[in-house]
Amino acid sequence: MCIRQRTELYLVVYPCSSQKRPLRKEELEEEMAGVATDLSAEGLEETGELQPPKSDATFQQVTNLLNIMDSESVKLDTEGAGLDLRKTLASVIITDKAATEPSVVMNALIRSLQMPEISTQRKVTIYSILQEIIQQQGELEEQCVQRLVTVASKEMRELSEMEGYVKAEVASDTLVALSRNHFNLVMYELQHHLKPLSLSDEFVIVTLAKLANGNVFEFMPYMGITLATIFTMLRLAEEAKMRQVICGAVETFCEAVQCYLRHLEDSTYPVMTEEQFAVKLFPMYRYFVTVWLRHPSPEVKVGVIKSLKPMLSLLLPNDDLREQVYDYVPLLLAQYQSKDHLQPGLHPLQVLRQILEASVTTNTPVPRMQLHPIFMELHSQVCSKGPAVHQYNNQNLVETVQCFVALARSYPKELMRFFLGQVETGKEATCVATLSLIKAVVSAEEPRMNIRTISLAIRVVKNSLSDTRSKVRVAILRIIGQLAQSGYQDRIKGWGLKYVSVQLTLSTYRLENHRENCYQKDLEEKMVHKVTMDTVRIITSSVSGMANEFWMRLLSYIMETDCMEALTPICVSLTNLAMCQLHSSDQEAGVAGKGKHVDLPAPQKLLARLLVLVSSPYKGEGRGVAMLNLLRTLSHSIVPTLAGMWQQEIPLLVQYLEEHTEFTWNQKVWEDKLMQFLRNSLRKTRGTHWSLRLSKELNNLIQSFGSPSLEKGFLYRALGFTLAMGLEANKVELLLLELLYKTDYGNDFDREGVIQCFGLCAHGQVKTVLNVLQDFEERIQESEQTWQISAWQKDHLWKRETVKSTLMVMYSCVSSYCHPQMLLAYVDNPITAKIIHHYSSSCQDIGLKMAFMKSIVQVTTAVRNIKDLGDFQFAPKPTLTDLIMVILKAEPTDHLASPVRAMAMDALSHLSKLRPFYPAEESIELMEISIRSVISLQPPGEDNEPIKTLYVNALHSLEWLMEGLLQKQLDPKGLQETVHLLEKWILSEKEWEREKAMNLHLHLVELYVRSVSVCIPLKLGQFGTLVGLVAPCICDAHRRTRMASTNVLSSLLDLHASQTCSLWGAAQEKELQKCREDLLSMDEEKVSGVSSRIAKVVCMEFNCDEVVSLIQKLCENIGAMDLQHDKAAVTWIGTFLQMRVKELDDKVAEILGAILVHLPAVDHLQVRRPLIEGILLLAHFHQETVLTSLLRQPLPMQSHLKEVWLAAAENVPFARSMLRGLMGRLQSRFTPRVQPTSKADIWRLAAVDPLMILCTLCLLLEKVDKENKLLDLFPDLIYTLLMQLSCSLRPKASSPVLKTWRLVHIGTLPEELNLERCSGLVVTIKSMRLLFERLNSEGLVCALEEHSVWARLESSATFLEGVGLLARLYVESEVGYRQRLLELMLRGLGSEVPSCRISCTAACVEVRHLFMSNPVLYQEKLLRTAVLLLEKGAGQQEDEALQVLSLRALGNMALGAPRKVKQYRKLLLQQCLGSLQGATDSRVMVTTEGMEALTKVLAQLREGDVGFAFKAISEQCRLFFDNESEVLREKAFILFGKLARLVGIARRHFFKEEVRRAWVPLLLHCQDPCSSTAQACVATMLQCVHFWGWKSLESPLGHSDAGTDDDKMITFQTTMCSILTQKKPAVLYGFLLETMSYVKNNLSRIRIVACNLAGIIMKQLSAHYVKKLDLPGLRNSLQELQLDSDPGVRRAALEALKVLDSCSQAWFPALPQGVS
Repeated sequence: MCIRQRTELYLVVYPCSSQKRPLRKEELEEEMAGVATDLSAEGLEETGELQPPKSDATFQQVTNLLNIMDSESVKLDTEGAGLDLRKTLASVIITDKAATEPSVVMNALIRSLQMPEISTQRKVTIYSILQEIIQQQGELEEQCVQRLVTVASKEMRELSEMEGYVKAEVASDTLVALSRNHFNLVMYELQHHLKPLSLSDEFVIVTLAKLANGNVFEFMPYMGITLATIFTMLRLAEEAKMRQVICGAVETFCEAVQCYLRHLEDSTYPVMTEEQFAVKLFPMYRYFVTVWLRHPSPEVKVGVIKSLKPMLSLLLPNDDLREQVYDYVPLLLAQYQSKDHLQPGLHPLQVLRQILEASVTTNTPVPRMQLHPIFMELHSQVCSKGPAVHQYNNQNLVETVQCFVALARSYPKELMRFFLGQVETGKEATCVATLSLIKAVVSAEEPRMNIRTISLAIRVVKNSLSDTRSKVRVAILRIIGQLAQSGYQDRIKGWGLKYVSVQLTLSTYRLENHRENCYQKDLEEKMVHKVTMDTVRIITSSVSGMANEFWMRLLSYIMETDCMEALTPICVSLTNLAMCQLHSSDQEAGVAGKGKHVDLPAPQKLLARLLVLVSSPYKGEGRGVAMLNLLRTLSHSIVPTLAGMWQQEIPLLVQYLEEHTEFTWNQKVWEDKLMQFLRNSLRKTRGTHWSLRLSKELNNLIQSFGSPSLEKGFLYRALGFTLAMGLEANKVELLLLELLYKTDYGNDFDREGVIQCFGLCAHGQVKTVLNVLQDFEERIQESEQTWQISAWQKDHLWKRETVKSTLMVMYSCVSSYCHPQMLLAYVDNPITAKIIHHYSSSCQDIGLKMAFMKSIVQVTTAVRNIKDLGDFQFAPKPTLTDLIMVILKAEPTDHLASPVRAMAMDALSHLSKLRPFYPAEESIELMEISIRSVISLQPPGEDNEPIKTLYVNALHSLEWLMEGLLQKQLDPKGLQETVHLLEKWILSEKEWEREKAMNLHLHLVELYVRSVSVCIPLKLGQFGTLVGLVAPCICDAHRRTRMASTNVLSSLLDLHASQTCSLWGAAQEKELQKCREDLLSMDEEKVSGVSSRIAKVVCMEFNCDEVVSLIQKLCENIGAMDLQHDKAAVTWIGTFLQMRVKELDDKVAEILGAILVHLPAVDHLQVRRPLIEGILLLAHFHQETVLTSLLRQPLPMQSHLKEVWLAAAENVPFARSMLRGLMGRLQSRFTPRVQPTSKADIWRLAAVDPLMILCTLCLLLEKVDKENKLLDLFPDLIYTLLMQLSCSLRPKASSPVLKTWRLVHIGTLPEELNLERCSGLVVTIKSMRLLFERLNSEGLVCALEEHSVWARLESSATFLEGVGLLARLYVESEVGYRQRLLELMLRGLGSEVPSCRISCTAACVEVRHLFMSNPVLYQEKLLRTAVLLLEKGAGQQEDEALQVLSLRALGNMALGAPRKVKQYRKLLLQQCLGSLQGATDSRVMVTTEGMEALTKVLAQLREGDVGFAFKAISEQCRLFFDNESEVLREKAFILFGKLARLVGIARRHFFKEEVRRAWVPLLLHCQDPCSSTAQACVATMLQCVHFWGWKSLESPLGHSDAGTDDDKMITFQTTMCSILTQKKPAVLYGFLLETMSYVKNNLSRIRIVACNLAGIIMKQLSAHYVKKLDLPGLRNSLQELQLDSDPGVRRAALEALKVLDSCSQAWFPALPQGVS
């Protein structure tokens, strides 16, 4: 086998590795293979001068491998025991190497052994490897072997200390291994060191013994010389150790010789006879016995004795040497008398026994002169005077007895003479010991003792028959039994049987008449009696031809004795005797009769006696089997007609008894079998008087047994059954009457026995029994006053109540045993009627109540046992129920003193099963009364066993009653009603009431689970209600209540799992079981944790409806018990909400309602806080529903709800979420109402009073951590509150909260509902102020106060101003999240609530450029949305304010986002133009804002961008030049000026015409009464002048510094007219006509300017055009102005008339005056 293969094998067998680092197999192989080259030179330096040459690789490898093995051995010693793989592999490598080069490897190993200073451990390792190589190789090189023998021999002989002993031992083993193939070399070496008269080394002798043991035939030639040499050493061996070694070697040599002699024919060596060996051994035997056996060392004695045994095996067969061995027996006896303690089993008696047995075998007895010392010494060992060390050594006793047996075979006469002498000493111990030895001699096995020896022994025994001492009697009885058992039956007839009979009678008498204070004597007498019984059994089973006297004595013993212990052996003995007599071949010798009959007393008497005794079959060492066997044997003598049946049935009874023990049998089953046996027997004798005679015998036996006893109880039962089989009713009546009169009714056992007897008799004689009872009642009526009857028995005084109670139970017992076909005829009357009569006519004490209830139970049970009742109605049921209810109510609820309570409930249970059934209401009433009667009872103490039993029975009866009543309504409704009755007690403050109620609950639930299961599923929510009731009780302070609650929960889960597709399985059940075990702890915290674990385990078994019902029930019971209960309830609520909250979408409102209803009543913080956390948890996942529910509470700011909000405020993230939800509620009022699509939407969209939302919002803002600025919520909150303010300023209805409060309260409002404090406007503004205070921006807060923003917001008149101001101040501040606010404002533009849109639009207008420059609007979609929303607002003609603000915002957008104006120009222009169209006096502001917005828009456009709107804008502007509104005129001029700047080449011609049309209004309004309008007009006119193309017109107005504005304007007008007269006189003519139309203008200033301008034009007008004028018309117009109320107008008109007149005179001088 190669190294790799060996390594793999060892890796499989020894899969352990180095403890420091596990190495792989390949690493180990590489390390071992290369170990020679890997090691450093340090290992070589250690060897010194004997270092091998480097060329010797094998030696180097072996040395290195040995080093590894040594190092690993050290590791094992220091780090722990265990097999080391490295060490094993090193050894494997060496042995594998030796397989190919054995001599080289062995030489290397031998060389290693010879190295100096080598450790003992290393030598042991080398020798072990050498032994493996020797076993592996077999034949080796002789030179190598010789070297190894020399080295090992030297090592073996060098003994120093313990290590040297180990080294010598392993060297010895190596030599033994070599001897298998090189025996001569090894033997030569050993014999060389074994020299005569010289004490050899210890291991030389040890090794020789090993060689003899392993090489028997090879060693035999050397055996003689070895023994002879060792003999010469005996005198030299002084040390105990050396003597032990020599003894062990001699023992081994003797055993080898015996082996050699047994296989002598297989020997090839010269034959050496047994005699030769014996001759060589005897001197050594003699020396051992005479010298070494006297050594004081026990170890030496043990070694000598061990060696003597094999030596005697060789010496005793030699006739010559045997006599010499006998001479040394006294020495052995002397050693036996020593006081030294030897090991068990190693005693000189073994040697003596070996010598004595050899003397018997060889028929060479020991010398007579040695007999007496042997007798005395051996006899002392079985007597009290023997050495204490050996006296009770069982092995020693066995050896002693065997020695006496051997002596009895050799010297019987001498031994018996010695025994007789010992008996005659009179000492009890000596006599008993001697008789015991005689028994041993008698019982000796093959070869049996001869008759002569037996006779001598009997003579010794007879000499002791008169001894009355118990131990001596026992010893004699045992000798008699042993004689009979050993086949010497004929030797005991006469004296032996007589002695046994006497001892049987004597012991029985003494046991029956024992004296007090004689306990020891009683025990001894019992021992004598037992041994006597054993002897009788032995004798009767082995001795035939017994005397009739012995038979009759045993038989009478059975019939008369009261010593039950003796019945079994006597019956066995009688059975044996009867069998012997029945099967005796000699009919004449049978002293008991002829055929199969024996002499017996009256058969009925014997049968009655045996049957009664058999009723307790295991008494008296199992007397039942013995008596049944006797009955079977005597069957032909007792009742010949029953013999056949008894032969079949009795074995079955015996079989039953044999299959059981007194611990496994059942008394009732056994009595039933006996009664069946009796029934079958009586049926066989039907028609005879045999049964009546048996009844009389049974009746007579009643007085023979005490009360109570099993036998007497069986007697009553057997008597009743036997009477039932009687044929003569009159005689049966007499026996029954006799039994009634002689019964002691004060004895409960006798009373119950008579009752049972009458019941059994009623099975076949019901009419007779009822007649007897009636007759008895009539007879005792004669002395009813005293109720004492002395006619039959004068020592029994009967009480009235006792007799009445007995009669009631008798009637009920009659119903129990009556035949079903006859029971219905008698049950109502007379049976039940008599029972009611006796109870009602009595004093109704406890005994009568108990008898009454017992009777009811028996009667109802009997009726129910009838299979076919049909429509039978138990008429007395209502009467009985009423009587029982009265009894039950009368029982005290504070203590328990009798079983009346339990029996009453049992009676009700039985009645409930009979028709007519109780209606549901009556059943509930019965349950309630019964529960109150039992559960309120306090448990009795542990030391009060009677009351404790009553208490347990009452609980069981209550369970049974509840079970029976529930069975009639076994449906979910019935279960719920029943549990409802228990709920009060489950939640009781008294722990015992809770425990009992919970146990009853458990019982009912288990019943329901077993009975209903899947058939009738629980109602929706019922499972949760049931669990919610018991769940908190899992944390009950009472351990048993906790466990019962857990069991109830487990049963409910099983029920639920069976009725639903539940996932409840083994894993959950296992976890629940583990929790159940943990509940045994008394640590409150641990129990609470277990309750939480259980909640988590069962949580997933509940559907949503069940979760709701569970939480409702848990909340309902909060406060019903202690704090622990409440904490458990809220723990369950919290656990269920945590695990199932996501699934409770539709059930949140119900759960929240249940919690909120009970939250105000919770006082303890540890309970209230978890409930609030549950609400917050619901809010976390179902915020809308929770918010709606909380906000819709009748008084949402009550303390408990306020606490909820405060708890929410503590959790900042959650508070933020709630703030968002509240904001959403407020914002929903500003958005279109949508139809809900889910239940969550319904709750989210439900109507909620905004005042409640605002109050809650304000509370949260006030209580949330001030450090949290809520910056991310700030814009949304501000926006929402602003929108709320905008809506609050509208007329609103009264708050629903106030309405609700008014419905339920009278008087003034409380502080929290004060109208001023609850004003939505005030609360909103307060919330906004709280928000701004959180910003930590003092500048902003101060600015808001300085600008009176809050005051502005409170007034509807200044609200929009306040909104704009607030927005502007916020945006201008450095506070963050401005972008979000702007975004919200833009979103608010689309609100359908007008007030919100207006407010948002106002904010958008106010922030102007900063608003529109925000990057948010540069996102196209958002900007477009904003523009579209503003456009939509601008088109809302029905809301002027919105339209104005929208137009203003659009204009501001043009300023803020000029790059986007071009993109949305069409929309902007169109919307702004729309605001100008259809302008009326009522829409001045709209028109104004439209023109202003157009102005801003046009400022960002070019001529081409305006498009179609250019003309419309121009036309619309001109329309407003003469408007009465100054603002409109001003905005129109400004807009027209913007158009003038915008005009390019494309529209220059068009606009030039527009300027011409607008020129007159421009000229006139340059002097407009409104200065701003006049300025705007002047600026616009300057923009339009260049369209005339006359630069000369620009300087008079635009650049002249001389004169006033009016002078400048007159100069400009004069210049313009002069130019027009020259270039465009027709235009000037038109201007004059247009100017004249303004003389009737509403503005006086315009009229003045128009007159002035008309005068200037007329002065410049050419004659041609003057002629075209309607001068009369002009004159009339100017003259009318003379009547104007304004003097300036009149003056201007007069000046104009003058000019007109001058022109007329100049251009029309020839005209007639009339024409002018």
